[in-house]
Amino acid sequence: MIHNILLVAMREFRQITGMRSFWLTLLILPIALAIGPIATKLMGSDKVQRVMLIDPEGREAIAIRARLDSDRQRRILTALSRYAQRYDLDPADPAALWAQHDRLYDDAEVTAFVKAGGMPAALATMKRAATPETPAFDPPEPDFTIVPTPPAIAKADPAALDRLLKPLIQPGEFGDKKAKPLDYVVYIPRGFGTSTTAARLWSSEQPAANFVQPLQSVLTLRLRAAYLRSTGLSPDQAGAATTLVPAIAISTPAPGGGRERMLVRSIVPLLSAYILLMSLLLSGNWILQGLVEERSNKLIETVLACISPDELLYGKLAGTVAVGLTMVLVWALCAAGAAFVTQGAVGTFLRMALAPLASPWIILVMLYFFLAGYLMVSMILLAIGAMSDSMRDAQSYLTPVLMVIAMPFTIVAQGILSNTGATALKVLTWIPLYTPFTMLARLGGGVSVWEIVGSALTLALFIAIEFVLLARVFRASLLNAGQKPNLAALARLMRRDPA
Repeated sequence: MIHNILLVAMREFRQITGMRSFWLTLLILPIALAIGPIATKLMGSDKVQRVMLIDPEGREAIAIRARLDSDRQRRILTALSRYAQRYDLDPADPAALWAQHDRLYDDAEVTAFVKAGGMPAALATMKRAATPETPAFDPPEPDFTIVPTPPAIAKADPAALDRLLKPLIQPGEFGDKKAKPLDYVVYIPRGFGTSTTAARLWSSEQPAANFVQPLQSVLTLRLRAAYLRSTGLSPDQAGAATTLVPAIAISTPAPGGGRERMLVRSIVPLLSAYILLMSLLLSGNWILQGLVEERSNKLIETVLACISPDELLYGKLAGTVAVGLTMVLVWALCAAGAAFVTQGAVGTFLRMALAPLASPWIILVMLYFFLAGYLMVSMILLAIGAMSDSMRDAQSYLTPVLMVIAMPFTIVAQGILSNTGATALKVLTWIPLYTPFTMLARLGGGVSVWEIVGSALTLALFIAIEFVLLARVFRASLLNAGQKPNLAALARLMRRDPA
């Protein structure tokens, strides 16, 4: 019996792996791993917005430029702090600003950071504590660049600015189509703060908060200073009053910890659930195609003259599971190779994502639920194939079955990534049809041992009952060409073995 099952399994394995669609499917993940970083780089938004400042007196333009530069330096300092914390670089200079974590850096600290040499000096210091595995620092891209103001516009009458700026903001419609458009133009009138004339902002699209807020902050400080001076305060007192800001201490998990760590560690379990689902969706046609062709070509009669229906059933199950495991093994090796070959932040991210696989217990649990899910659904697909005379008939059964199986996956993925829907996830865990997918997805976030063991035993019992019932359908339907059983007939087949 074992010999016949192995022969059928080997034939099924060779038949499926000989299809072009199998090899195309197998190459999907390696290709995605290869082009993913490139695509991310190409799709990333690296546009630096171009800003023009029109200020006849020059004072506000200097303040706006300084504020935009200060905000960029603050972002760099914050990113350096997270970088040093993630890769344990604080010992290089424990007193440095970038070694002081969990805080909002104020303007004075940003100014001190710049005077101390800024990012180049900080990175040079960090090298003393870096290791060969420490990835290079990836600084945040600048958001804005200040473009020179043409003399004709700087000296223009305010009433003429609308007409003069249109070709610069919308060159495709009013000027040189090859020219780069301005994203923002700011006009500060003479006597701003002491007159009622409003400042103006032209924008090529809806203004973004990261520009409007700094601009509004600078102009608000000027208005408040002017008002305080009008109440009798000296210019120094008014200036000091406008610079008062609260000190705020921030408490967040270290990079790679807390919610961030949980999400990264959930990637592999969630991906394994997705791979199980996708491999079943893709291999469904392969499983059905072989069995349906054998029935339609009358080859099944010859096969059953040599082996029993049970040997045929178990051999096909073994062959399809071997195909699924082969796909998963290749994909896992590609992911592991990418994690340990790729350098920099991407490699670190991949290694952190693969951290759950360092536990033999987790590996065994993932293998169990993956194999159980594959066996459970493959048995359903083989029963469908045994009842179908053509691929058209098989698809009429297959489509609703796969829709029912795949439907809750969106809920599972969203619940894992957003850390919501815990009740729904627990309910799905105990529905055997969804247990493999839900448990695989939940393993990265921590699941109690009793839930794992309980759901595993429930799933095993369900699969045992499924094998008994669907095996009866399989045996009874193999030679019944031209007969499409309805639900009542299907129930009768499940209740008794064929004579």
